[in-house]
Amino acid sequence: MHRDIIDINDFTVLIEQSDEGIASIDKCAFDEQVIGVSFYGSGNVALSIKYEGNERAFNHTKGIALSFFANEKVDFIHNIAPDKPLQCICIVTATKNLEKLPNQEGEMFSQFLHQLVNPADDYVEGPQFYMTHQMQQAVDKIFSTTYQGKNRIMFLRSQVIELLSHFFGQLSNIHSDTVKDKDREKLYQAQEILLKNVETPPSLTELSKLIGLNSYKLKKDFKALFGVPVFKYLQNERLTKAHDLLRDQGLSIQEAAWMVGYESLSSFSNAFIKKFGFRPSEVKK
Repeated sequence: MHRDIIDINDFTVLIEQSDEGIASIDKCAFDEQVIGVSFYGSGNVALSIKYEGNERAFNHTKGIALSFFANEKVDFIHNIAPDKPLQCICIVTATKNLEKLPNQEGEMFSQFLHQLVNPADDYVEGPQFYMTHQMQQAVDKIFSTTYQGKNRIMFLRSQVIELLSHFFGQLSNIHSDTVKDKDREKLYQAQEILLKNVETPPSLTELSKLIGLNSYKLKKDFKALFGVPVFKYLQNERLTKAHDLLRDQGLSIQEAAWMVGYESLSSFSNAFIKKFGFRPSEVKK
């Protein structure tokens, strides 16, 4: 287990990543009232939130941003497995510090996370959504950086600030988007289909038929909900999977490219560099 704890103004940031390949439990609690946001990377760890006899479970955390209020009575429990490692970035601030936040973050919390600023229970869940491409990029950079020492902390600080900026930007979009509740479920279904068929995805027309939503609404509402077009989202998932294959399974670059559906090695390399900022060959060093 690798942990980084850094302070940015009145925010505390906990960055956790498990890479031991064994089953374990990671338990976290706070000693005061906090408002926080957790961002989950590609590990897809299972999460249980327990408080006063209640439990909230997330069996598929990959790619979600989850906002919450929690007090001392709440336990956050990650059930880590070899195929579901932990990749979590948790950014919290004590509720007593909201007025002290220097860059109008306190005003944004009050505007977009009103139910968390004025909680009605020991644990209150705020907006939860799948991260946009920009947010996912910041998360990927945090978990893939090879910087050490002071350079690492400096880099992590910059990415966390970027992540928070994108988070509040997405909250603003969610408050004004026009995706209907009945269509959201269909879009989440489309997402699951894409995730299960990364190597050989259905065409846009096939995907539309599978979820019962016409192609125009699929394209328009998918981008509104997830922040990127359908196949840009798919490309991001392909490259993330390829990165994991190169890092964890020792595959060749050609093998990793083929396994995520790329026939052209040059196209794969160019897309990989654009997403991660380094070549596929650098992962294997």
